[in-house]
Amino acid sequence: MDKKAKSARQIKEEKVEILSEKVARAKSITFTNYHGLGANQLAQLRNQIKKSGGEFLVEKNSLIKLALTKNKLPAPSDQLTGPTAATLAYEDEIAPIKDIAKSNKDFGSPLFKFGFFGSDLLDEATLEKLSLIPSRNALEASLVGYLASPINGFVFALKANLANLVFALNEIKNQRGGEN
Repeated sequence: MDKKAKSARQIKEEKVEILSEKVARAKSITFTNYHGLGANQLAQLRNQIKKSGGEFLVEKNSLIKLALTKNKLPAPSDQLTGPTAATLAYEDEIAPIKDIAKSNKDFGSPLFKFGFFGSDLLDEATLEKLSLIPSRNALEASLVGYLASPINGFVFALKANLANLVFALNEIKNQRGGEN
């Protein structure tokens, strides 16, 4: 029963290891200033991001920087200041960014700081632009619509030709004085 308590350094090293595994697994990462959000609003945002296939983490800036460095991602230390939350997207790369933008619109917070799309560093303006992209489902639906459009046009053209043929035959019949 000789349990040895972990030192603060060991705990931090474990946190960095877990965080760096999550960073490596994420398709996109967004860092935000969450100052001004209440506990209920943070919980709502966390749940929404989780539904979108992501994770919302609040961790110490120094640990975030170590996890980024461990994954060979540039860590802009001038932006890793103050209250910082990391949003990791594991499924749809854009959906959690859209969730953050919606929360910002509704509550005035969180504010984008910077992020990564794969290994590309994104600034605040780029993240804002990404949040305006339609959802994956909407893009897939419009693609199907665009692909189906020529087929619908072709079917309509064939129908129109058949209708014109029937109309012409009826006119010929009427000119000859036939009722049947």
